Amino acid sequence: MSLVCRDLAVEYSACGNAVRPIDRLDVEVLDGELALLLGASGCGKTSLLSVLAAILRPINGSVRLDNVEVTGLQGRALNDYRQHKVGLVFQAFNLIPSLTASENVQVPMRAAGVRARAARRRADRLLAEFDLHARRGHRPGELSGGEQQRVALARALALDPPVLLADEPTAHLDYIQVEPVLELLRKIADEGRSVVVATHDERIVPLADRIVAMSPRPPERGQVTSIALDAGEVLFNQDDTGELVYVVERGEIELVRVRTDGGADVLTRHGNSAYFGELGPMFGLRRSATARATRRSQVLGLPLSEFRRRFGGRSIANGSAQPPAWSEQNAA
Repeated sequence: MSLVCRDLAVEYSACGNAVRPIDRLDVEVLDGELALLLGASGCGKTSLLSVLAAILRPINGSVRLDNVEVTGLQGRALNDYRQHKVGLVFQAFNLIPSLTASENVQVPMRAAGVRARAARRRADRLLAEFDLHARRGHRPGELSGGEQQRVALARALALDPPVLLADEPTAHLDYIQVEPVLELLRKIADEGRSVVVATHDERIVPLADRIVAMSPRPPERGQVTSIALDAGEVLFNQDDTGELVYVVERGEIELVRVRTDGGADVLTRHGNSAYFGELGPMFGLRRSATARATRRSQVLGLPLSEFRRRFGGRSIANGSAQPPAWSEQNAA
């Protein structure tokens, strides 16, 4: 069984702005593979897990589990997929405080109609496999962080789904607590499941079969390029991958943020000698705004290494190719 995403795009609204953390993404995870969605906060890891779990519907692209088109599921078929095909592990554990470890694992089975005795046997067997047999009668408040995470893993596997999705499963664990959780994630994949883990924790990297860089730094490529723009012409669009830093040689460039209602807000305008767009290539971020010329303009596109060579000693927040006043004063 394989989990395949093709040309996936996700968009949502944040404070009225259209945010697209995922755009034209292709991912494939096979049986027995542990795949990492690796990247900083805000890069779309949790959004992708939500799409794979059929909780969030993408604006474009497809998700297929074998021959099933997940994004097209509705009604009973959608409920069946969510209940039996994917198991979810949440960053905050999300265990029910008033229930014991065993009862927490039984919850999805009882919701699916499994009889009480069978659910209890299955839960206790899973907890024993995860070295929690002696803790099965304890409530979450009586368990360590690592034990709670193992209970959450057992709960996610209660209905034996072929796909396990885990959102930052090691975020709250120290180096002692994290070891059994890492071993379990690898073991679960080795048993034949597709395991997808969203994380910024590079401790998991050596265990992975596949790594999906959700916030990749764009490759250093290209040469210094002079670009002519007519009034209204777009230099780059919001959500594009940033590769170059730009310096205005002549004219004016405005940065515009697109709203979810289709309108746009002008954030700032850059005139002669100002630079902009440096954060994208520096940190592997998508463009947070659209850049377009307000009149006939000429800009210089610089690869990151060339930008650093020319302006490396100046503040990235300065926004101008002119040295700040304190630099001139201290240069003496």
